[in-house]
Amino acid sequence: MKMYDELVARGLIAQVTNEDEIREMVDNGKATFYIGFDCTADSLTAGHFMALTLMKRLQMAGNKPIALIGGGTTMIGDPSGRSDMRKMLTREDIEHNAQCFKKQMERFIEFGEGKARMVNNADWLLNLNYVELLREVGACFSVNNMLRAECYKQRMEKGLSFLEFNYMIMQSYDFYYLFQHYDCNMQFGGNDQWSNMLGGTELSRQKLGKDAHCMTITRLTDSQGNKMGKTAGNAVWLDPNKTSPYDFYQYWRNVSDADVMKCIRMLTFLPLEQINEMDSWKDARINEAKDILAYELTMMVHGQEEADKARAAAKALFGGEGSVDMPETSIAPEQLKDGKIGILSLMVACKLASSNGEARRLVQQGGVFVNDEKVAAPDLTVTEAMLKEGVKIRKGKKIFHKAILG
Repeated sequence: MKMYDELVARGLIAQVTNEDEIREMVDNGKATFYIGFDCTADSLTAGHFMALTLMKRLQMAGNKPIALIGGGTTMIGDPSGRSDMRKMLTREDIEHNAQCFKKQMERFIEFGEGKARMVNNADWLLNLNYVELLREVGACFSVNNMLRAECYKQRMEKGLSFLEFNYMIMQSYDFYYLFQHYDCNMQFGGNDQWSNMLGGTELSRQKLGKDAHCMTITRLTDSQGNKMGKTAGNAVWLDPNKTSPYDFYQYWRNVSDADVMKCIRMLTFLPLEQINEMDSWKDARINEAKDILAYELTMMVHGQEEADKARAAAKALFGGEGSVDMPETSIAPEQLKDGKIGILSLMVACKLASSNGEARRLVQQGGVFVNDEKVAAPDLTVTEAMLKEGVKIRKGKKIFHKAILG
């Protein structure tokens, strides 16, 4: 099966500008394409996963990826899919986040001479003269069309700042610049980026007289239409210090029965023939499919050793054989008072809650267990002796943690 047909079969393609031309380019390794990543945090998330695996698939087929780090566009903030304006970051924060992104991307994409390229749009956007930019590209954009763009609709109801209004022009300029300087002929992005991406193709056509193409990736949502990649309202990060390999594994291990095969098809590199055979799996074999999904994705992000540990820990934990290798936090003796620590403080120390107030609510809702016993009241204390042995804390049905005296 050729590359474009495989992307279709895996359910990855949502919209394209010219399917025949894109098919020919992708199938024959002629696409030099980019995907942009704004540096809004110091780690990529599970939400970026599909973009990273798509870049890897296309590179394996002979195409050349450009990973565009949004050091410049992050200064403005993408309004797409947002109900409020993004937090404005300093240049120092953005540069730090960009460096973190680079390290994580290298696990998926092969960079080097004649291979993938990584660029930062701060290198050209931050040096632009405003009046010169208006004269160069301003006439290519219709304000009426911009206001009708899907990426602005939600924000128009609550108020769209002029700062954010410029985001489409900045993203369009990226494509125009990359076309000129790196022979980039294609852009990939999420469905919510479609208007911005079309702006780039139109700008390149008007200014350079050449056709560029864009394609949107199907949004990864669960069977209820919710965006995947979060748990209890928090992002699932690729950085092991923010989401441990075990928690990352558990997130994918606990996707719903209705979503597991879609995730395997979209995110893993298992052959389609194997996946099609798995489509008929039912009952207990659905859990086997979930284990395969979790293991494959954890191995891609954290390596085989961590994936093996996470799988073994999950099997031991749920199979009643102990609690090896679950995420662990060391509690320093000075964190204890009179040889004890309250369950609320312990949960915060283990990052199972962001505050004592959140921890209290979880306890009151009956969702916290210590050594497999439900915590009945928020005034429960854990002793130094218990911590020396190791205390297993469970939040809800799926999140496990071990606290031990350091």
